[in-house]
Amino acid sequence: MLRLTSSRLGSLLAGRPSAALTSSSKGRPASQQSHEVSDSVDMSRPTYYDRVDMPLPDKPYKDVLSDAEEKLKQKEKGPWSQLTNEEKVALYRLKFSQSYAEMKAPTGEWKTVLGGMLFFLGFTGLVVWWQRIYVYPPRPRTLEDDWKARQLQRMLDMRINPVEGLSSKWDYDKGQWK
Repeated sequence: MLRLTSSRLGSLLAGRPSAALTSSSKGRPASQQSHEVSDSVDMSRPTYYDRVDMPLPDKPYKDVLSDAEEKLKQKEKGPWSQLTNEEKVALYRLKFSQSYAEMKAPTGEWKTVLGGMLFFLGFTGLVVWWQRIYVYPPRPRTLEDDWKARQLQRMLDMRINPVEGLSSKWDYDKGQWK
């Protein structure tokens, strides 16, 4: 074991890969193994997001504009009193995907979460019911009420723990609890 570790350390220091690091279970070198490479996302580029806590995204919702949207952007540079309400909403939708009211609107996700929780609780109940019927052994007779009553009477008859225990709370003259 120590020899294997020292050989790996020596190969790492020498700058060459060791046999244990380069071969797979099939005996191929690491350079010939096939690996799936995921696409990397450049997080330094500006992105668009709809978040209530960060009202201004890094970039507008629409980057590529159509001819009509370009004309509307040019009209935006003029006085806003000449714009209609529909044009103002269209300009807003070029910059943002959702308004604050749309972001804060209830989504109904709680129904899915509650439904999932109730489903798993019901499934767990079915598993417990099935186990009680088919897996667990029958209850022992020592848990039945008549058995417990006979056991209590036997303990009183034997005067078990008469100083501070159960027998000390039983009145033997009257035949009842003190």
